[in-house]
Amino acid sequence: MKQVQWFPGHMVKALREIKANLKLVDIVFILVDARLPESSMNPKILEIIEKKPALILFNKSSLADQKELDKWLSFYANKGLVGLKIDAITGKNIQKLRQTTDLILKDKIEKERSKGILPRAIRTMIIGIPNVGKSTLINTLSKRKATKTGNLPGVTKSQQWVKISNDFELLDTPGVLWPKFDDEKTGYHLALSGAIKDTILPSDAVCLYAHNFLKTYYLEAYKARYNLTDVDDFVQTLDAIGRKRGALMKGNEVNYDLVYDLLLKDLREGQFGGVTFDRFQSI
Repeated sequence: MKQVQWFPGHMVKALREIKANLKLVDIVFILVDARLPESSMNPKILEIIEKKPALILFNKSSLADQKELDKWLSFYANKGLVGLKIDAITGKNIQKLRQTTDLILKDKIEKERSKGILPRAIRTMIIGIPNVGKSTLINTLSKRKATKTGNLPGVTKSQQWVKISNDFELLDTPGVLWPKFDDEKTGYHLALSGAIKDTILPSDAVCLYAHNFLKTYYLEAYKARYNLTDVDDFVQTLDAIGRKRGALMKGNEVNYDLVYDLLLKDLREGQFGGVTFDRFQSI
């Protein structure tokens, strides 16, 4: 796969605004996809926030392989970064978010109190790559449709303050990807999760990667989903899925484009059980 590069103007602006607005917040929420804790972690964000208190929120954790995800939580914990498994859609662990925030900021709050500084609303900034679930999380936290949501990358185009409660305010930011990446696995993992548009990488290449990945790590779930006995050969597997699911064209030929769409949809919706694309041993 050739090196992929994209860096729309609004992302350049977003990075600049994030850096400028850090002084306005007490803590940064870094939202990553629990299925790709490394590929969805923009390294530029960690550089920008520097010593600002942070909480990594592993969103869509219900779709992840919990054993693999636990390894990643330990990995970031060893770097001094607190992590929390959440699911913005189901509401999993959302109630723990404020509690964890207060714990991280405990020393800062006590120090201000000892100086006689009056309590004020905690302010946080939420940062993440496109399509990782930022808007859905904010809507869940605020219990209203505070921001526009969508299942396509790049829905949020500007920064906005959202009042979560009387003592909790959140600054939303546009999704920010890094300018380029050289590791093809990162590109494929972002594509498999839907973090980048399906038009950026060829569907056949992405699905070939998905096929080999499922065959390697989730073989039984892969076979069971489509009632297959053998998935050794990619094209034969596509043919079998296409015929079993009726993805056919005139002349009873398999419509591979429909099979690609089906495979990616099933993978993104958790039809193979908990799946984590970033294997911890791969780093």
